[in-house]
Amino acid sequence: MIIKDEREQVIDNIRAAILEGDFHRKVEVGDPVLAAVQKEKLLSWYLKEKNTLHFKGKTLAARKAANVATRQINRMTVIRGIEHASMIRSGAIVTSNHFNPIDNTIVRYLAWNLGKDRLPIVSQVTNLAMTGLVGFLMKYADILPISDIPGYITADFEPLLKKELDEKNYVLIYPEQEMWFNYQKPRPLKRGAYYYAAKFQVPVISCFVEMRAQQQLQTPMFHEVQYVMHVLPAIYPDSAKTVRENSFAMCAQDYEQKKHAYEEIRREPLNYTFQEKDIAGWVQPPQTDGFSPKQLAGK
Repeated sequence: MIIKDEREQVIDNIRAAILEGDFHRKVEVGDPVLAAVQKEKLLSWYLKEKNTLHFKGKTLAARKAANVATRQINRMTVIRGIEHASMIRSGAIVTSNHFNPIDNTIVRYLAWNLGKDRLPIVSQVTNLAMTGLVGFLMKYADILPISDIPGYITADFEPLLKKELDEKNYVLIYPEQEMWFNYQKPRPLKRGAYYYAAKFQVPVISCFVEMRAQQQLQTPMFHEVQYVMHVLPAIYPDSAKTVRENSFAMCAQDYEQKKHAYEEIRREPLNYTFQEKDIAGWVQPPQTDGFSPKQLAGK
């Protein structure tokens, strides 16, 4: 959802994170912040309920709602390079840039075009605490919660992930970690997605979503955006390397592919100097000598 005051604050937060070189910082306003005991309670609820008929019924409803949203959001979406993934017959991990609460629908749209009818998504456990429709989808729409709670990863998360991959599903993991609203540049990647690809011997379907601002406005602050899903060459673990070695090599290759895609699209080298055009569709604010309108209001 685009809320004017919050979006200005988020853009200011992105600007500050870039200046400090922290590309995995949480920049959203109002996301749940949970203590360890709250995380444990949510994970306990999820693990207890996920195999019940009640939970499965809600999953079907959430999946249906996500499918409706996918069709609506991606009416104008273009997919390029699908041949890079069309020959994959095993499970796979999908990586993509993370810039919007609905960007998973773009990946789901790709999965449909690759013959998959569902898309498991790895999501931070804090998202289970969200409320409303978004909270409902975060709980039930094929979510695999991840957490730093001791013991959870090896005892619970990894078996859940392996099960999905063994069933030849594609699992979406965001290696940029945090969502940066409409930020167009690929950010440095965390290694976890590639560790699991190497550990479970599955390929990575490397993706980069391009955002094209349209003439029409969605709000006074943002133009409508068309999405172009670029499917890049699939990345496979090297049998001659250890899991750790593969995780570093695959992560580096994926970043280079996303970087190259961005540079081809923008016709300029990737750099991390913040510019207003880095936020797709943002209506350019008045010139303010380097200060955002919100920053000026507080001076």
